[in-house]
Amino acid sequence: MPLTGTGAIAAGPVADAVRGVGAFNVIHLEHAQAVVAGAEAAGAPVILQISENAVRYHGALAPIAAATLVVARAAKVPVAVHLDHATSIELVHEAVQLGLTSVMYDASALPYKENVRTTAEVVRHCHAAGVWVEAELGEVGGKDGVHAPGVRTDPAEAAAFVAATGVDALAVAVGTSHAMLTRDAVLDFELIARLHEAVPVPLVLHGSSGVADRDLTAAVDAGMTKVNIATHLNRVFTTAVRRALADDTRLVDTRRYLGPARAAVATEVARLLGVLKAAPAVSERGLHAPAD
Repeated sequence: MPLTGTGAIAAGPVADAVRGVGAFNVIHLEHAQAVVAGAEAAGAPVILQISENAVRYHGALAPIAAATLVVARAAKVPVAVHLDHATSIELVHEAVQLGLTSVMYDASALPYKENVRTTAEVVRHCHAAGVWVEAELGEVGGKDGVHAPGVRTDPAEAAAFVAATGVDALAVAVGTSHAMLTRDAVLDFELIARLHEAVPVPLVLHGSSGVADRDLTAAVDAGMTKVNIATHLNRVFTTAVRRALADDTRLVDTRRYLGPARAAVATEVARLLGVLKAAPAVSERGLHAPAD
């Protein structure tokens, strides 16, 4: 199946159908393969995300982007490839050149006016190449920016930011925080509903690894569209690796422990896509359904 544009996948609910979109981070090839396998099992579209931290780990964007794009193009369901949390405009330009379908430009640490100015520049460049842009609205002085647990996005300011920048999606602060190892974040569902009403583009929930299943579903019901999950899948992957190595202390073939870890992540991705109500979105949004 051809690579699918992120905008086609994350276009938001159709008619009365409320659907979420799973966006899962790729650190290495096994992650990309696992996420696509899980999406195929669920019959749902999916977004593969490569973060700036993953780029730093590999030393360059091109190798991991090339591998991820190959996996995406071979999928039996619609798959988009997204650059996540890029703070470098040069990295954004490289992602566009390499053929990624969307970027998340993160200027949330900047003062509001500077965030607007630089994000609008990124949007102009990306839209000229047909690339979808996500941004986030930060708070000056917040230690963790927009994702400090106590920070909340103001609906009126969010609407103004979208109008001023032309972004295609907006990451908002509603109670989550990055890299949580426990799933006990407390979401503000009333705020999600208000943001959904005020903001004319899909809303994005970052830090979703810290959110319980029932609250992920409730967030989608309240108006959240794109749901980013990374740390939770890393924990699933690592747990499977530890189990395989503990079961056989003489094990040296990396395929013997990476393979089970990949399978464990695929199973969890399929389950999470069900939690997010993602599966029916394949046909309801006019995308190509997987072959029987």
